[in-house]
Amino acid sequence: MSPTLPDGRRLILASTSSFRRELLARLGLPFAVAAPNVDETRLPEETAPALVARLAKAKAAAVARQQPAALIVGSDQVAVLDDAIIGKPGDHEQAVAQLQRAAGRTVVFYTGLCLLDSASGHRQVAVEEFRVVFRALTPAMIEAYLQREQPYQCAGSFKSEGLGIALFERLEGADPTSLIGLPLIRLTRMLEATGVMVL
Repeated sequence: MSPTLPDGRRLILASTSSFRRELLARLGLPFAVAAPNVDETRLPEETAPALVARLAKAKAAAVARQQPAALIVGSDQVAVLDDAIIGKPGDHEQAVAQLQRAAGRTVVFYTGLCLLDSASGHRQVAVEEFRVVFRALTPAMIEAYLQREQPYQCAGSFKSEGLGIALFERLEGADPTSLIGLPLIRLTRMLEATGVMVL
């Protein structure tokens, strides 16, 4: 049993992502982690913002079924270039292709966030947009980056919190943590709305 919040409720992150776990830990609140086991297949004609909102809600709801009195955080993220969703590359070859395509262009990240109170059923949902403007990249730069960081399980083939920052011309968005996968600015407001004060 994980430690509880001051009001006795549990805070649960519905994710197996180490990146999201590290982000949530920044808020200094006790929390547990649970795998949501949700089918993440995109629906026909579903837009990227609609997809991440639906999956964030579905992940929170899946964990809520086993946690009747908890605050559950669900989140999902996709990257979009040329109106097409970019997934995790999985291997070196696909990562090279993704970065070659992104070079000198803008990739838009959509991050869905849901905070579900499983006791009341009350749900807060948001979608954060964050834009990454890539600098012009040579094949040698791409290769040097991938050899050093190997971001094959990261959408867009980079880790912005690591060496990936060297790939960018600029970043455009309200919350840099949304780019890593969990928008902490918005989540802090959601938690406060449920009576959980981060500060």
